[in-house]
Amino acid sequence: MASSPTLHFLCGKAGAGKSTLAARVAREHHAILISEDIWLARLYGEQMQSFDDYLRVARLLKTVVGPLVLDLLRAGQSVVLDFPANTKAGRTWFRSVIDEAKSAHVLHYVSASNEVCLAGIAKRNLERPEGSHALTEAQFFHISSFFQAPEADEGFHLQPHLR
Repeated sequence: MASSPTLHFLCGKAGAGKSTLAARVAREHHAILISEDIWLARLYGEQMQSFDDYLRVARLLKTVVGPLVLDLLRAGQSVVLDFPANTKAGRTWFRSVIDEAKSAHVLHYVSASNEVCLAGIAKRNLERPEGSHALTEAQFFHISSFFQAPEADEGFHLQPHLR
């Protein structure tokens, strides 16, 4: 018996291993993987020089990806969105997609210490996978200052992953 199409999405600090987990979840669930980092790099590349640039183009990207994800879910295809769901406000977009598609969902919460995240960032800075950006320790702590772990009252089906 086939399972219903599911939207998988991720929450966790930079360097926690969200993209690695996203690829694994996509393989395990025969889901389409859509990576924000790769789409932004290919579509906007050099236009992203600052965090404000990222915020601007990420909003634009969601206007394209949202309808695509709806179509995929409605067609019976599970999707893994490797887009950050790292703030309560940011998770409202995922909620709108879930509600409109009337789909099952799983919010994968990757919990990792700052030390684990910084080690992940150092590795990523060396390997530079497609779409990645080098981060300094100071940038990590700045970005992490906005992070909000998911809470039960948000109503997501939560799957914790401890690193």
